[in-house]
Amino acid sequence: MQAYHSPTVVITGASAGVGRATAIAFGQQGYKVGLIARSREGLEGARADVEAVGSQALVLPADVADAQAVEQAAARAEQELGPIDVWINSAMLTVLSPVAEMTPEEYRRVTEVTYLGYVHGTLAALRYMRPRNRGTIVQVGSALAYRAIPLQSAYCGAKFAIRGFTDSLRSELIHEGSHIRLTMVQLPAINTPQFDWARNRMPKRPQPVPPIFQPEAAAQAILQAAQTAPRELWVGRPALMVILGNMLAPSLIDRKLAQQGYSDQQANEPADPNQEDNLYTPVPGKHRVHGRFDELAQPDTLQISSETVGKLLLASTVGLALFTFLLGYTKGKKSDGKRIVDRRNMER
Repeated sequence: MQAYHSPTVVITGASAGVGRATAIAFGQQGYKVGLIARSREGLEGARADVEAVGSQALVLPADVADAQAVEQAAARAEQELGPIDVWINSAMLTVLSPVAEMTPEEYRRVTEVTYLGYVHGTLAALRYMRPRNRGTIVQVGSALAYRAIPLQSAYCGAKFAIRGFTDSLRSELIHEGSHIRLTMVQLPAINTPQFDWARNRMPKRPQPVPPIFQPEAAAQAILQAAQTAPRELWVGRPALMVILGNMLAPSLIDRKLAQQGYSDQQANEPADPNQEDNLYTPVPGKHRVHGRFDELAQPDTLQISSETVGKLLLASTVGLALFTFLLGYTKGKKSDGKRIVDRRNMER
């Protein structure tokens, strides 16, 4: 009976990195975990990780670019684990390349996985959540959903698209009076294996833009978002600064990224021209939680909801307006007092 009543979460991109760390975090909280990704090898490793913390996991091999495969995976999760309480979209692909060297096929593939994969996952989740009128969908995003950077145009475009899709769906759910919750987590740079298997046209090995954080920090933020369902959860001071900075001074950030965006994404070692990439097929032997930046990555970070940021900005604006009014009022009173004194002196 206890196993039957345990909640169920389904996670895409669960074979490595943030998705795998998130599977472990939910397993630690007693969730039964459905694991979706292309690599059975990576999924079996993730299942072992979840079982090691005392929970149940189900391997669901699927390419999220294939809507039918995602639907079938969701059906198996419902049948074998029970009603899906939480669905987390985390699967992604990227290509590090200038736009001039990208191909249409590469744009299509990144978009099919990193954007349409989220759409397919969300539609599959809604198919089961709508009749029950409950459930939570978590979209794992990035500060790059607000501020694009050079060399990752396909990935940034997909992250922007996810945010637009999510905002549109959120309004529809509110219109319907639905109790289904929808939230998005905007992450900073994370130490994951993607930088060892992403397609790369740079002369040096790719790296996340510092400062870098561990996948466990992202997993805890995703767990919090699933539990509290803020509109958005912004993770890490760098993400907060990037999002707000781009709202205030986008042209300044354009120039800064033109100067630093290339070097910040390249480690101080040459790229391997024979390195396999995972754009179309998984790279065997590299599915793990952490990337190669453990010595640089921070274990935890700030988490703040977009609503809280909005309230703080509103309070700051109101406070500044009040201060300006009081300052002007005080100066006005002093000026009035001086004029009265001057008039009395003249009358004498």
